[in-house]
Amino acid sequence: MLQDPLFIIVAIATLAVLVILAVGIGGFARGGEFNRKYANKIMRLRIAAQAVAVALILLFIFLRGGS
Repeated sequence: MLQDPLFIIVAIATLAVLVILAVGIGGFARGGEFNRKYANKIMRLRIAAQAVAVALILLFIFLRGGS
């Protein structure tokens, strides 16, 4: 499975969502100017990245048999 290029793309997309989530949680925990300025943008970016990751996961399942 690790040689499958689509699996690697799915893994990268999932890790990107994790990184964006961690940045958002970190900014929220610290508060301050960064949180006021970027919290909404980070939330929108996370939702978009999650949508891409879910679509790629569904594509992977569909193309690889899903059973």
